[in-house]
Amino acid sequence: MSVLAQLLAAVAGGSVEVVDLTAPLSERTPVLRLPEPFANTVPFSLREISRYDDRGPAWYWNDIVTGEHVGTHFDAPVHWATGRDGEDVSQVPSRRLVAPAVVLDASARAAADPDFLLEIDHVRDWEREHGALPDGGWLLYRTGWDARSGDQDSFLNADDTGPHTPGISAECARWLAEETPLIGLGTETVGTDAGAAHGFDPPFPCHSFFLGAGKYGLTQLQNLARLPARGAVLLASPLPIVGGSGSPARVLALVER
Repeated sequence: MSVLAQLLAAVAGGSVEVVDLTAPLSERTPVLRLPEPFANTVPFSLREISRYDDRGPAWYWNDIVTGEHVGTHFDAPVHWATGRDGEDVSQVPSRRLVAPAVVLDASARAAADPDFLLEIDHVRDWEREHGALPDGGWLLYRTGWDARSGDQDSFLNADDTGPHTPGISAECARWLAEETPLIGLGTETVGTDAGAAHGFDPPFPCHSFFLGAGKYGLTQLQNLARLPARGAVLLASPLPIVGGSGSPARVLALVER
């Protein structure tokens, strides 16, 4: 039996589970809000074209209105100034959209402190327990933040001082992007950076270092609790938007049970 036939048989038989890491995309999907004078993305919406009526008697379809970075989405290098000469989302090689993934669980720390930041020592502690970060793979950073995704205010968790969501320190972001073999970073929050990252040096270091290194981001993931610490295979499928800085994506994980 071929390798692909074995995979299909394993999926059909349940020994390989397909876990959907994608948040449902609707008008209620939380979106990033930047302060003035910066421009903001539009939220997702559907505009009905016809629905079994005189506009189209046998079919239902919609136009969709959305930003590239709404809901579960993929960040391409060109999204950030440090990666301006890099790939747009249509130029990301398809072979890089299928890769191993590991999960670092900081949900207990984030529950105690919404401003919790992952540091290099936290990652090294994880590696001592689970092994090295995967070559050409993804680090999926679990904080439990997906439990808030049904409510924009709770998800963004902002007050007069700004948003308070967990993330990664500037030092750790640089180390992960430049000194490890990872291909990308995935998070459950509205972006790959912490809520307070506008005040870091550099600002928004996960965007700055990962995209500047020609690597990728995935955000607003769900169901990371259903993945093992290592051993999953990640399939990310952004739309190949020519010139696009990113795209809403369906993100799946294959997990051997």
